[in-house]
Amino acid sequence: MTNTDGEAVLVERAKNGDMKAFEDLIKITSGRIYNLGLRMLHNKEDAADIMQETYIAAYENLPKFKGTSSFSTWLYRIATNFALMKMRKEKGRKVSEERLKDISKNLYNTAINDWTDSPVDHLKKQELKTALDKAIESLPPKYRSVFVLHDIEGLPIAEVADILSISKAAVKTRSHRSRLYLREKLSEYFKESGVKNLIRT
Repeated sequence: MTNTDGEAVLVERAKNGDMKAFEDLIKITSGRIYNLGLRMLHNKEDAADIMQETYIAAYENLPKFKGTSSFSTWLYRIATNFALMKMRKEKGRKVSEERLKDISKNLYNTAINDWTDSPVDHLKKQELKTALDKAIESLPPKYRSVFVLHDIEGLPIAEVADILSISKAAVKTRSHRSRLYLREKLSEYFKESGVKNLIRT
């Protein structure tokens, strides 16, 4: 039995009033939901709030869950929506969408297939991690959500499109623009830090 099959069995039991089954669903998914909130909001308390709100909403709406997507995907959708609502209320400067488009246009020929070609390889270095977190936090909500779900969480493009209710083409575009923007911001960091040749172009 796969994890997805196991989830499906627990979901059916939970829909029939089995609270232990719902508690088991929380146990096997809560880590991913908390990490999603933490990566999108960069705040442990907010991440915990998002996780709590997600499971309350999931429990209340469980009878409406039709199983057209996996339970985990459904939870991601709920958690992402809560996170996006909170992100839109955030204060602080965000890079404009026009700026992201300009970066994408100017660096169109810079191929970025995945984060193995970028400074994420060096995330263990705390200063760089802080710089990357700050850069991710400056992304507009709709770009940050795509980047976290696809590039950090590693969800397939089709699943991200399903979670966010956007097209696969939009996921690809937002992911690419986010990568280019983050590469530019981290290039500035390396320049300021005197670190060279860590970013392949």
